Amino acid sequence: MKIVGYELFPVAPRWLFLRVDTDAGVSGWGEPIVEGRAATTARAVEEAMEYLVGQDATRIEDHWQVLTKGGFYRGGPVINSAVSGIDQALWDIAGRSLGVPVHQLLGGAVRDRARVYGWVHGSEPAELADAARAQVEKGLTAVKMTPSERLAPLDTPAAIQRVIDRVTAVRDAVGPQVDIAIDCHGRFSTAMSRRVLPLLEPLGLLFVEEPVLPEHTPDLGAVVAATTIPVATGERLYSRWDFRPAFEAGIAVAQPDVSHAGGISETRRIAAMAETHDVLLAPHCPLGPIALAACLQVDFAAPNFLIQEQSLGIGYGDSSGLLGYLVDASPFTFVDGSIERPTAPGLGIEVDEAQVRRAAAEGHDWRTPLWRHEDGSLAAW
Repeated sequence: MKIVGYELFPVAPRWLFLRVDTDAGVSGWGEPIVEGRAATTARAVEEAMEYLVGQDATRIEDHWQVLTKGGFYRGGPVINSAVSGIDQALWDIAGRSLGVPVHQLLGGAVRDRARVYGWVHGSEPAELADAARAQVEKGLTAVKMTPSERLAPLDTPAAIQRVIDRVTAVRDAVGPQVDIAIDCHGRFSTAMSRRVLPLLEPLGLLFVEEPVLPEHTPDLGAVVAATTIPVATGERLYSRWDFRPAFEAGIAVAQPDVSHAGGISETRRIAAMAETHDVLLAPHCPLGPIALAACLQVDFAAPNFLIQEQSLGIGYGDSSGLLGYLVDASPFTFVDGSIERPTAPGLGIEVDEAQVRRAAAEGHDWRTPLWRHEDGSLAAW
């Protein structure tokens, strides 16, 4: 079964879809994207496909090795995200050609449902509380929030209190039966995380995400030692080699992104590596339906899976395309805060190619917001 062609589709709100075609009439879909760098990622996919067209579509691991290690310069978000989308599409082709879901090819399912969480947004405590209650009313049993806007590297007691007040409002709104995770989004310095996180411990958080920037991964150990809140990270780590110092620092939850960290192939390996460190898996996925479908295939095969992110209501423009780009949205139905195990072949979804083409005709130019501190210097978004 030879790869004979491909097509890329930039679609709103900020996504890039890839279809890979074979001479057997079987096509697979992937989602290669660096948010804010869709055109750059698309060009990297095109370069990779120069090698892949004419190759055997079933040699997924060999293609992964060539695309990640065949060049003198390796790694990074652009190359690994391009490989990620291609890898997803090849697994989709493999599953479709054999008539089985991808998780069956990864060793079979280890669970019947995968728990998911929803995002809550707002700047005032009351606004956040209302948003959290709305997610719970939809049937979700876990929510995640960013508890701050921009923060100075060492901010004021008032800024710290605003963080505490926001998270407290959400806890009061949803009660003790609902899990709450917080995402520092790289806005906290190591010192700020060590100051703030112990103050949040009485609120019983599920985890704290990215309490230091990825370039400070060696400093994670100091944060882990400073708090009893489980520490999570990984959305900006692109391989198992990138994750190694995070595991050694004592994180509790690994968050590889299946569209950035080498696709299904590498995410599954990161999950296995995490298991050897007693670390749980919570894949990062603020993306589209193909990426979520790929995450779920790993989730159902990984023994150490914890919970899955999904982008409905995430706030990066209109995320309704998560469902609107599918022929049938039922595979993403939430039942008691979880998604049932997909049984359809490949990634388990059918992409509405007509709708994707209409959206791609409009395209998008989404860029990462640019924030500055009061003194005019660059602030982490």
